[in-house]
Amino acid sequence: MSRTRHEIDPSTLTTGALSAGRPKGHQLRKILEDLAGRLPPGALLPSERVLADHFEISRTTVRQEIQRLVTDGVLFRRHGHGTVVAEPRPAHTDLLTSFSRDMRARGLSPGSRVLSSSVEPAGPRMAARLEVEPGSAVLHLVRLRTADGDPMARESTDVSLARFPGLDEVEWERQSLFDTLEERFGVRPATSEARILAVLPEPHDAELLEVGSDQPCLLIEAVTRDGAGQVLEAERSLYRGDRYDVLARARTAADQHHDGLAGCNGRRVRQKAT
Repeated sequence: MSRTRHEIDPSTLTTGALSAGRPKGHQLRKILEDLAGRLPPGALLPSERVLADHFEISRTTVRQEIQRLVTDGVLFRRHGHGTVVAEPRPAHTDLLTSFSRDMRARGLSPGSRVLSSSVEPAGPRMAARLEVEPGSAVLHLVRLRTADGDPMARESTDVSLARFPGLDEVEWERQSLFDTLEERFGVRPATSEARILAVLPEPHDAELLEVGSDQPCLLIEAVTRDGAGQVLEAERSLYRGDRYDVLARARTAADQHHDGLAGCNGRRVRQKAT
């Protein structure tokens, strides 16, 4: 098997077959997890076939355990290259801080690529989310957000042009939405109601985000408001699950009475009872 300079020789993992009396899949997962903790991001692991032969287990078991580690964000499947150690997750999503500011605060260089930008009439559902009249003009902006050149999220944002005229003329590859709203209109995000789902990406999104179709992602639907309670924007975005965590903090009803809605990583999120 040909190797890159980061690929691991399987003979260095263990001396032979896994021990009897314990689930072999569990043993393999622990070995690979420990290995990933010692290696730099991007280090290439041996193939499923090589691991199966080395540990004398089925390729199905190897594939299942690798997939569990991919789901957990420990490993990453790079198309055409194999399975590698995943990059560290650089950020918790924060709907009250612009993506650009958040990445810069973490020592990363933010970037954007506009996938589409159009002015559309608000349908009934969008009008309700933005709290505008049906048929009013809405900027529909879709961008690929990157950090140090790596794709992080596909962000889809809708903003009322009746409230914020001229936003359809902004060059969004170089501008932050929240920064622009503050500079032009003097408004800042104060609260956000978000719905967060774990989903598998559609083929187009998987290619865009450079992940496998089996890599879980975070779908976030949110409505962000200013301090006066007026809607700033409605978002429906897909974040790479291997690069983002969501930190939730629950509060008692008494705390919420004093402090507002329950917090999620510094932003306000309405939590629904189920």
